[in-house]
Amino acid sequence: MESLRIIESWPVATAAAAVVRADGSTAGSQGPLDHRFPLASVTKPLAAYAALVAYEEGAVELDEPAGPEGSTVRHLLAHTSGLAFDEHRATAPPGQRRLYSNAGFEVLGDHIAKATGIPFAQYLHEAVFEPLGMASSTLEGSPAKDGVSTVSDLVRFAAELQAPRLLDVRTVAAATSVVHPGLKGVLPGYGHQSPNDWGLGLEIRDGKSPHWTGTTSSPRTFGHFGQSGTFLWVDPDAGAACVALTDRAFGPWAVSAWTPFTDAVLAELAAARG
Repeated sequence: MESLRIIESWPVATAAAAVVRADGSTAGSQGPLDHRFPLASVTKPLAAYAALVAYEEGAVELDEPAGPEGSTVRHLLAHTSGLAFDEHRATAPPGQRRLYSNAGFEVLGDHIAKATGIPFAQYLHEAVFEPLGMASSTLEGSPAKDGVSTVSDLVRFAAELQAPRLLDVRTVAAATSVVHPGLKGVLPGYGHQSPNDWGLGLEIRDGKSPHWTGTTSSPRTFGHFGQSGTFLWVDPDAGAACVALTDRAFGPWAVSAWTPFTDAVLAELAAARG
């Protein structure tokens, strides 16, 4: 794909990207696909997927208590537990505000580890990385932000998100639908959004503006970006997903670069479909 060559002009030392069709095939790739990058918050969808495996295995229930009083596993996944961004303290009642929370995912990881008797990093490996063949992926700390992976591995995860094998398709549909609709909140790097819609560990684009995806991305687009200069989105209307990993921290360069890049990818996909 010619559009993927745009990453060569990004002001970063190393970048890699790929586009994955809904059938799991790779439409195109660019850069060192096997280079291991810190994922930052692109770790969260991986951790959420492991949590949903735990749910389907019966180790946890989505509506069982977890986190601060009144909070559940579902609240933690949807950033509605009331926990602060990086502190293990409640700043709002559960379900009333969309408070993006690393702490919430750390509590979630601890909760699943306790429920399964398996350290969360190991559970993530056994539940997601190993069955998908993501041999270069590891969790090296917080389930909110300390994943390390490659574009080659995340291509496999992007294919899974579009055609689930590890989870029931209904579970993935719930994870990519809005949980607790209508809540306002801050999308890190992009300011206040009303509403600030999320599913279960996955952000949902809807009508957010500004946003890190494209101006032509469908409202059904879901995914995540990370402060290490990384992102993964799935656009069901385009029938494709895109992964881009870099070694430069998110900042104004990414705000300027990512949206036209995604628009170019989507335009090339649309042209190929005719």
